[in-house]
Amino acid sequence: MGYVKICVHLVWSTYKRQPLLTSDIRKEVFTHIRNNAFNKGILLDHVGGYTDHIHCLIFLKGDQSISKICQLLKGESTYWINKMKITKVKFRWQKEYYAVSVGESQKNIVRNYIRNQEAHHQKVNYEEEYKQFLKLNGFTGFRG
Repeated sequence: MGYVKICVHLVWSTYKRQPLLTSDIRKEVFTHIRNNAFNKGILLDHVGGYTDHIHCLIFLKGDQSISKICQLLKGESTYWINKMKITKVKFRWQKEYYAVSVGESQKNIVRNYIRNQEAHHQKVNYEEEYKQFLKLNGFTGFRG
């Protein structure tokens, strides 16, 4: 088999961007997503986010696809959050997600960006951030 190392910055939001990932539960949700990824053979390098969205830095293996990884992480975490009653209301993620490749020289920039989400979102809200991502990466006609 060949050598495959594809790094992807993956972002998705809560349903209707509800601010359900409060500071008291974020760490628990991120830890669960990290553990779930490990158990499913997903190479999750970093996970972080804010009240209404999550950022992940993942490395794809040769037999993995972004859509399948996203389905596994989002689906299982939804089930777990609702089963454990982590939020007061029924929890859902948006169907859409954002994924873009990350070059070898950009990995540390993305890692730091993910680590500093709370400070970042004191200045820029998720809606603005999402629009910037779409514009920066040449996506047109998309709505998150």
